[in-house]
Amino acid sequence: MHDTLSRAHDCDVAIVGGGPAGSALGSLLRIHRPSLSVRILEREVFPREHVGESLLPYVCSVLNEMGVWEEVERANFPIKIGATYRWGTTHDLWDFEFMPAKLFTEFDRPGSYQGQRTQTSWQVDRAQFDKILLDHARKLGCECVEGIGVAKVERDGDRILNLQLSDGSSMTAKHYVDASGNAAVIRRAMGVQVDEPTSLQNVAFWDYWENTEWAVTVGSGATRVLVLSLPYGWIWFIPLGPTKTSIGLVCPAKHYKQMGLSPAQLYEKAIQEEPKIRELTANATREGQVRGTKDWSFLSRRLVGENWYLAGESAGFADPILSAGMTLTMSGARELAYTIAEIDRGGEDAQWLKQAYEQIQTKRIGQHIRFADFWYSANGQFTDLKEFTRELARESGLELDADRAFQWLGTGGFTQDAQGVAGLGETSLKIVKQLAQRLTSTTAGWKIAQYSAFRPVLKDSISEPHAVYEGGRVRQVMRLVRGNRIWPLDGIYGLVFQGLRATPGVEGVGNYVASMHMRQGGSDPKHAFYEAMFTLEALANEGWVEGYDDPRFKPIPAFTEEDTLFVHRNVDVAMPEPPSGA
Repeated sequence: MHDTLSRAHDCDVAIVGGGPAGSALGSLLRIHRPSLSVRILEREVFPREHVGESLLPYVCSVLNEMGVWEEVERANFPIKIGATYRWGTTHDLWDFEFMPAKLFTEFDRPGSYQGQRTQTSWQVDRAQFDKILLDHARKLGCECVEGIGVAKVERDGDRILNLQLSDGSSMTAKHYVDASGNAAVIRRAMGVQVDEPTSLQNVAFWDYWENTEWAVTVGSGATRVLVLSLPYGWIWFIPLGPTKTSIGLVCPAKHYKQMGLSPAQLYEKAIQEEPKIRELTANATREGQVRGTKDWSFLSRRLVGENWYLAGESAGFADPILSAGMTLTMSGARELAYTIAEIDRGGEDAQWLKQAYEQIQTKRIGQHIRFADFWYSANGQFTDLKEFTRELARESGLELDADRAFQWLGTGGFTQDAQGVAGLGETSLKIVKQLAQRLTSTTAGWKIAQYSAFRPVLKDSISEPHAVYEGGRVRQVMRLVRGNRIWPLDGIYGLVFQGLRATPGVEGVGNYVASMHMRQGGSDPKHAFYEAMFTLEALANEGWVEGYDDPRFKPIPAFTEEDTLFVHRNVDVAMPEPPSGA
């Protein structure tokens, strides 16, 4: 059903696209700056299908801030606690878990966003999920116009003058946002070029199935997605509800062209070649409509203009092997909402706010693209894994030979994302280390277990402001910079900096952070202690701190399996025997 435009074609913020980026942006603007009028233009009428069903836990924190988490929970989507992989040249299965399955406890659904549910996510039917989010934005006061698209963007240089709509009308706004995904309505109209910082150019084909078996069921409707590598790509198996499952194939575009098969034929061939998928679908039925899309990573060269912004997949896209798409979308939408609200308040310099938004998205998307490349290198997509890790290290500002670069990756090389935590995106350092070690077959210890004390190494560093997004506001907080290495002085990084000033002892730093965490209203001092340890490890890997032995302090004991082992051999998925000679 189409909404009627309720007033003249003018609003404060015009958002092109009603998917998760547009809905989250609109909702958060209405929550944090309700004086702004927001109009969301969506060319489709929801519900409509979309790929990208597997979420990471960070998405849930944004949904909770939007006030829509409980409504999504009531949709009874399967709870995601991680993923089970068969990757590389081995037939072994291993799990990548947000929280170990053995710690996941039974509870009644719908649940609430607390305790273990803050560490989990869902696998969602995007038609239903996206409609919930758009309807929620409407409830918060966004004017959501479905079934009307943008026919033309009128511009004057780098400034948008108005939007010409598909119904023959036009509209103007103070701020224009492109949240139109692959359509990239504003990005294309403003002539923004994109970079493809990877040699991976994949395509994806998928279909929906009814009544498949689940590979694993944990507790009250929880599961892990299943990812199985093939010699030419990989298959995803994502339960979306009690009966519906998304099954897709990702492979190089070059392989698809060389095979000379239709998308449906290539898809069916892959399903039949994978014994586990064949087993799980033995009693299931296919919808029979194979969808397809090009699936390669890219990053827009510009994300902001005089009065326009790019959000979601119009800004950039990372290969889906890490299920990072929705995390990139929702984190970016949140930060753009804060940015536009702050510009409207006049609280910070508008140019600095725009620059901060662009820099943080560019860095985050770029890191996800590089880490995805590393995954593919471990699956034989690159000829020399060690040489490839050398290139990754060089991009991070480290000149290492191939062997040292390989070891660097095994110790968790991508240790600082733009979100201010020790890790990559929503993947903590403890998991990054374990993933990298499994993919490289290396074994590396923790530097923080080798020394009793650490001291900062700040030579040649400079201090500069960076943006922190909290409580609907954007604040300038100082950070230390040396080359392209950064030590933020806020959040967990800031607490570790303060802890090192209070005591050089490793355990003392952890206890300091845990104590401050409790003073600031936290509820889990053990978690805060370990996050401090992971942060200190990241700083040691990046050369911001150096370890030494001090007889006044004792090294911390090695981490226990329960504390750190979130990547491990799978024990709950039975796999068919591989064919002889495989």
